[in-house]
Amino acid sequence: MDPNLVVRAQQGDQQAFETLAGAIHPRLYNAALGVLQDAHTAEDATQQALIGIWRYLPRLRDPHKFDGWSYRLLVRACYDEVKRRPDWLPETAMTPDSEPVAADDYLGVVRNDQMDRALSRLSVEHRAVIVLRYMLDLPLEQVAEALDVSVSTVASRQNRALKALRAAIDADARSVEQIPKREAVR
Repeated sequence: MDPNLVVRAQQGDQQAFETLAGAIHPRLYNAALGVLQDAHTAEDATQQALIGIWRYLPRLRDPHKFDGWSYRLLVRACYDEVKRRPDWLPETAMTPDSEPVAADDYLGVVRNDQMDRALSRLSVEHRAVIVLRYMLDLPLEQVAEALDVSVSTVASRQNRALKALRAAIDADARSVEQIPKREAVR
């Protein structure tokens, strides 16, 4: 993000903040959607993060760290949404970004569905690491900053999350293989 825009927004320039919010909203929403797996809850978390950004922006010391700082506020908002709704379960529907490009891309649809189901089985903390690291392509240091944990904690969560994802995908594959095949009707 442009540090000059951040500084202007910190100084109370409402137009600068609106530009800033407009620029980061899609990224924050997509990250929240990846973590929460629910469009309505992701929008709520995104709005809470934007309110936090508006409220605490004057306290941000280094405008160059705006992106990591804003993701930290978003992740906290995601955690708060999960705490606020203890009976909440993520949706398992595909996200708009995961829709197939071609109508006959059956394997792509299957892979996206498997990944969505596997992600929904992870804890929110593990989903946050996967989304920030792999979907947003942030380096470990920025993920650690966004989650407000050490790099070694991120690496540990990443390792556990990847193992859990593999296990969930393998379990789904085994359950599909065990479905009895119908014999052809003649």
